Amino acid sequence: MRPNYKVELASGIFLLLGIAALTWLAMRATDYGQDIGKDTYTISARFTNVGDLRDRAPVKIGGVTVGMVESIVLDPVTFEAVVRMNVASGFDELPSDTGASVLTSGVLGDRYIGLEPGGAPDMLQDGDELFITQSALILEQAIGKYLFNADSDKEK
Repeated sequence: MRPNYKVELASGIFLLLGIAALTWLAMRATDYGQDIGKDTYTISARFTNVGDLRDRAPVKIGGVTVGMVESIVLDPVTFEAVVRMNVASGFDELPSDTGASVLTSGVLGDRYIGLEPGGAPDMLQDGDELFITQSALILEQAIGKYLFNADSDKEK
């Protein structure tokens, strides 16, 4: 029996291409492969609860990715989550009264930051902080509030 090296080589190449394709798909599906460019500016926002927001989560305006989350740290004084975001310099004309919300992609999807531009005449600069924020909606908390409010309504 003589081994067929051409078939083995073709199978190996096909297997490597399949692994490369799955890796590329995983990177695109989790947004870890996104590239907003090298020219960015940094803004920050404070939230009472960010849910399961992670580093490198997308920052979007109207569903279009304009940046990504750089870091999330806890302020030891106020116990708020401070989220630092890198925004592409192509979107450098965001008004200073822009609002930020922690949103969810789909019903059980990943969290991201949604920006809503305001109408102020002055624009955000590198290092500015957003003051209009809305924290993440935690499903367990919402269900708990509904259940406890339903019980108090029956007692009345």
